[in-house]
Amino acid sequence: MHYPPGEASALDWSISAMVETIDRLPRVKAWDGARAMAVIGEAVWWVTIVDATMVRYHPDTYDRILADTSAADRLTIEESLGGLRYVRNHMGHDIDHVDFVTGAPRSRGRGADRIANWTWRPLPEPCLSTLQPRAQEWELDRYTAYQGRLAHHAVGEAFSRARVFLADVATTAEPDKLGVWAN
Repeated sequence: MHYPPGEASALDWSISAMVETIDRLPRVKAWDGARAMAVIGEAVWWVTIVDATMVRYHPDTYDRILADTSAADRLTIEESLGGLRYVRNHMGHDIDHVDFVTGAPRSRGRGADRIANWTWRPLPEPCLSTLQPRAQEWELDRYTAYQGRLAHHAVGEAFSRARVFLADVATTAEPDKLGVWAN
Protein backbone atom coordinates (compact mmCIF):
# COMPACT_ATOMS: atom_id res chain seq x y z
CA MET A 1 0.00 0.00 0.00
CA HIS A 2 1.25 3.46 -0.82
CA TYR A 3 0.63 6.42 1.43
CA PRO A 4 0.02 10.03 0.53
CA PRO A 5 3.22 12.01 1.22
CA GLY A 6 2.18 13.23 4.69
CA GLU A 7 1.15 9.75 5.86
CA ALA A 8 4.39 8.09 4.77
CA SER A 9 6.44 10.57 6.74
CA ALA A 10 4.16 10.13 9.76
CA LEU A 11 4.72 6.36 9.63
CA ASP A 12 8.47 6.85 9.24
CA TRP A 13 8.48 9.24 12.16
CA SER A 14 6.39 6.91 14.36
CA ILE A 15 8.63 3.91 13.71
CA SER A 16 11.75 5.97 14.31
CA ALA A 17 10.29 7.29 17.58
CA MET A 18 9.40 3.74 18.66
CA VAL A 19 12.88 2.42 17.90
CA GLU A 20 14.62 5.35 19.61
CA THR A 21 12.43 5.07 22.72
CA ILE A 22 12.94 1.31 23.04
CA ASP A 23 16.67 1.77 22.54
CA ARG A 24 16.70 4.25 25.46
CA LEU A 25 15.28 1.71 27.93
CA PRO A 26 18.60 -0.05 28.64
CA ARG A 27 20.30 3.33 29.14
CA VAL A 28 17.87 4.87 31.64
CA LYS A 29 18.93 4.32 35.21
CA ALA A 30 16.49 3.46 37.95
CA TRP A 31 17.42 6.36 40.24
CA ASP A 32 15.27 8.76 38.20
CA GLY A 33 11.82 7.29 38.83
CA ALA A 34 9.82 9.99 37.07
CA ARG A 35 11.99 9.75 33.95
CA ALA A 36 11.84 5.95 34.08
CA MET A 37 8.03 5.96 34.13
CA ALA A 38 7.95 8.51 31.31
CA VAL A 39 10.21 6.38 29.10
CA ILE A 40 8.22 3.21 29.81
CA GLY A 41 4.96 5.02 29.09
CA GLU A 42 6.38 6.48 25.88
CA ALA A 43 7.60 3.06 24.75
CA VAL A 44 4.16 1.56 25.40
CA TRP A 45 2.55 4.35 23.40
CA TRP A 46 4.85 4.08 20.37
CA VAL A 47 4.77 0.28 20.18
CA THR A 48 0.98 0.18 20.28
CA ILE A 49 0.62 3.03 17.77
CA VAL A 50 3.02 1.41 15.29
CA ASP A 51 1.39 -1.99 15.83
CA ALA A 52 -2.08 -0.57 15.14
CA THR A 53 -0.80 1.25 12.05
CA MET A 54 0.79 -1.90 10.66
CA VAL A 55 -2.36 -3.95 11.31
CA ARG A 56 -4.50 -1.33 9.59
CA TYR A 57 -2.33 -0.41 6.60
CA HIS A 58 -0.26 -3.56 6.06
CA PRO A 59 -2.46 -6.44 7.28
CA ASP A 60 -1.22 -8.93 4.67
CA THR A 61 2.44 -8.29 5.49
CA TYR A 62 1.71 -8.33 9.22
CA ASP A 63 -0.11 -11.67 8.98
CA ARG A 64 2.54 -13.15 6.67
CA ILE A 65 5.38 -12.25 9.04
CA LEU A 66 3.43 -13.81 11.93
CA ALA A 67 2.64 -16.92 9.87
CA ASP A 68 6.33 -17.34 8.97
CA THR A 69 7.19 -17.47 12.69
CA SER A 70 7.17 -20.63 14.78
CA ALA A 71 3.94 -21.24 16.72
CA ALA A 72 5.68 -20.54 20.04
CA ASP A 73 7.25 -17.29 18.79
CA ARG A 74 3.96 -16.21 17.21
CA LEU A 75 2.15 -16.68 20.52
CA THR A 76 4.89 -14.79 22.35
CA ILE A 77 4.68 -11.86 19.91
CA GLU A 78 0.89 -11.72 19.93
CA GLU A 79 0.65 -11.94 23.71
CA SER A 80 3.42 -9.38 24.22
CA LEU A 81 1.63 -6.90 21.97
CA GLY A 82 -1.72 -7.71 23.58
CA GLY A 83 -0.23 -7.15 27.03
CA LEU A 84 1.21 -3.81 25.94
CA ARG A 85 -2.22 -2.80 24.60
CA TYR A 86 -3.64 -3.58 28.03
CA VAL A 87 -1.01 -1.35 29.64
CA ARG A 88 -1.72 1.46 27.17
CA ASN A 89 -5.45 1.32 27.84
CA HIS A 90 -5.06 1.48 31.62
CA MET A 91 -1.81 3.30 32.38
CA GLY A 92 -2.63 6.58 34.01
CA HIS A 93 -6.40 6.01 33.84
CA ASP A 94 -7.48 3.09 36.03
CA ILE A 95 -4.01 2.08 37.15
CA ASP A 96 -1.17 4.37 38.16
CA HIS A 97 2.09 4.05 36.23
CA VAL A 98 3.99 2.78 39.26
CA ASP A 99 1.51 -0.06 39.78
CA PHE A 100 2.57 -1.63 36.47
CA VAL A 101 6.27 -2.02 37.19
CA THR A 102 8.60 -2.72 40.04
CA GLY A 103 12.30 -2.03 40.24
CA ALA A 104 14.72 -4.90 39.88
CA PRO A 105 16.27 -6.15 43.11
CA ARG A 106 19.45 -4.28 43.97
CA SER A 107 22.40 -6.07 42.51
CA ARG A 108 25.83 -5.32 41.19
CA GLY A 109 26.97 -5.64 37.67
CA ARG A 110 26.60 -3.98 34.35
CA GLY A 111 23.05 -2.80 33.70
CA ALA A 112 21.71 -3.89 37.09
CA ASP A 113 20.20 -0.46 37.75
CA ARG A 114 18.57 -0.01 34.32
CA ILE A 115 14.80 0.19 33.89
CA ALA A 116 14.86 -2.43 31.15
CA ASN A 117 15.55 -4.87 34.01
CA TRP A 118 12.52 -3.78 36.03
CA THR A 119 9.63 -6.24 35.99
CA TRP A 120 5.98 -5.91 35.15
CA ARG A 121 3.81 -6.48 38.22
CA PRO A 122 0.94 -8.95 38.23
CA LEU A 123 -2.40 -7.15 38.41
CA PRO A 124 -5.82 -8.09 39.75
CA GLU A 125 -8.44 -9.01 37.17
CA PRO A 126 -10.25 -5.89 35.94
CA CYS A 127 -13.91 -5.26 36.65
CA LEU A 128 -15.68 -5.87 33.36
CA SER A 129 -19.33 -5.75 34.41
CA THR A 130 -19.96 -2.33 32.85
CA LEU A 131 -18.72 -3.45 29.43
CA GLN A 132 -20.67 -5.07 26.62
CA PRO A 133 -19.93 -8.82 26.14
CA ARG A 134 -17.68 -8.26 23.12
CA ALA A 135 -15.71 -5.55 24.95
CA GLN A 136 -15.46 -7.83 28.00
CA GLU A 137 -13.91 -10.55 25.85
CA TRP A 138 -11.47 -8.11 24.22
CA GLU A 139 -10.44 -6.65 27.57
CA LEU A 140 -10.07 -10.06 29.22
CA ASP A 141 -7.91 -11.29 26.32
CA ARG A 142 -5.57 -8.29 26.74
CA TYR A 143 -5.47 -8.75 30.51
CA THR A 144 -4.70 -12.47 30.14
CA ALA A 145 -1.91 -11.62 27.68
CA TYR A 146 -0.52 -9.10 30.16
CA GLN A 147 -0.60 -11.59 33.03
CA GLY A 148 0.88 -14.41 30.95
CA ARG A 149 3.54 -12.61 28.96
CA LEU A 150 4.46 -9.45 30.83
CA ALA A 151 3.81 -9.97 34.55
CA HIS A 152 6.96 -11.18 36.34
CA HIS A 153 9.08 -10.55 33.22
CA ALA A 154 11.63 -7.83 32.55
CA VAL A 155 10.17 -4.66 31.05
CA GLY A 156 12.73 -4.72 28.23
CA GLU A 157 11.74 -8.21 27.00
CA ALA A 158 8.35 -7.30 25.54
CA PHE A 159 9.70 -4.11 23.99
CA SER A 160 12.62 -5.93 22.37
CA ARG A 161 10.27 -8.51 20.85
CA ALA A 162 7.90 -5.83 19.61
CA ARG A 163 10.75 -3.77 18.13
CA VAL A 164 12.12 -6.71 16.13
CA PHE A 165 8.72 -7.86 14.90
CA LEU A 166 7.36 -4.42 13.97
CA ALA A 167 10.61 -3.39 12.26
CA ASP A 168 10.43 -6.64 10.25
CA VAL A 169 6.84 -5.87 9.21
CA ALA A 170 7.80 -2.31 8.31
CA THR A 171 10.85 -3.22 6.23
CA THR A 172 8.93 -5.98 4.45
CA ALA A 173 5.97 -3.71 3.74
CA GLU A 174 8.19 -0.80 2.74
CA PRO A 175 11.37 -2.35 1.27
CA ASP A 176 12.82 1.06 0.40
CA LYS A 177 13.19 1.61 4.16
CA LEU A 178 15.35 -1.50 4.64
CA GLY A 179 17.97 -0.78 7.25
CA VAL A 180 16.42 2.48 8.42
CA TRP A 181 14.08 0.86 10.97
CA ALA A 182 15.73 -2.50 11.48
CA ASN A 183 19.00 -1.27 12.97
